[in-house]
Amino acid sequence: MLTTLLELQRLKRLDRTGWTLRGQMPGAETVAAHSYGVVVTAMLLADEVARRGVDVNVERVLRLAVLHDWAEARTGDLPRAVLHYYGADTRRAAEEHAFSDIIEPLGAAQAEKLSSLHEEYENRATLEARLVKAADVIDLLMQALMFERAGARGLDEFWENATALDFKRDGAAGEIVSEILKGLAEERAKLK
Repeated sequence: MLTTLLELQRLKRLDRTGWTLRGQMPGAETVAAHSYGVVVTAMLLADEVARRGVDVNVERVLRLAVLHDWAEARTGDLPRAVLHYYGADTRRAAEEHAFSDIIEPLGAAQAEKLSSLHEEYENRATLEARLVKAADVIDLLMQALMFERAGARGLDEFWENATALDFKRDGAAGEIVSEILKGLAEERAKLK
């Protein structure tokens, strides 16, 4: 366990590349800070989905949220633009391999459990995984809004890319995510 925990420490210092490429100061947001935001957002989303009568496994949501960016301890935070150069399949294969290497020291049983969760997240195979992906995007947009409130400009592509994503959302979960995305857009419009 110690080997894996030590390796994951890197995420506390690893800057989110997208912000750096858009002129934000180094240290503006780390992968670990983003992951914390995703965990909090996912928990609140899951609670609201459950409140609206949908059966959701909150523990599973939290586990998925915690591990969703672990591979970046090895790959770094690859910006969306990298897909243009390497392709989605190459990026995904690299992240899967890195994730496997990170969890290998935990032993076969634990590694298999975590690998299954990671695959579930990457495939958006369950309501829980889709909620975490929505939380990932919501946290990204929250950070973009905070930067814009502080005077940053040139972040339009984050908003455009996020609103073009298909979260495979339906029912109460889809309604909640849509409500939040609409609220974020309204907050952003106040800045203009």
